[in-house]
Amino acid sequence: MRALLTMSLLLATLLVSLVSAGADSPTAKWEDIVGIIQPGNMVGTGTGQVTGAGAPWTTQSGKAQIDLGTGRLKFTVRGLVLAGGNNIGTPGAVNMVKGTLVCDTNGSGGGGNSALVDTPLVPLSPEGDADFSGDVNLAAVCVTQPDIAFLIRAGSAWIANGSVRTSQ
Repeated sequence: MRALLTMSLLLATLLVSLVSAGADSPTAKWEDIVGIIQPGNMVGTGTGQVTGAGAPWTTQSGKAQIDLGTGRLKFTVRGLVLAGGNNIGTPGAVNMVKGTLVCDTNGSGGGGNSALVDTPLVPLSPEGDADFSGDVNLAAVCVTQPDIAFLIRAGSAWIANGSVRTSQ
């Protein structure tokens, strides 16, 4: 009986330590996704600089999260549509987007260059909805530098960004 009790306590301790280890992993979250307000605006520096689209975009809602310990990235955006021009209220010709982390936005840890980490392309519905959940290969500077931005890009231009960043 004592051996069974000891084994149960060991298993419980192991389970608690495994759950705690996962909870300690550094995470960055963005509580909303918003469309680009100022067309042509730039994020990042040097070879990791990303230029914004030439037209304004808007969204209904969205979220993004990156686990900096594992590289697990998730994002959701709803109602990502143009906010001007003849295709206003639609995604226009954009039917695929990708999430991009811009790590070390000021270039202080990467020799003057920001690091870009992209997700694969995902479909953007005619209503402007897109989702991604998967692993990305993080650059070391993504973990060592606190200045990280999340963008949604169509081609090479960014059209939306994570807003209200929180970290755990």
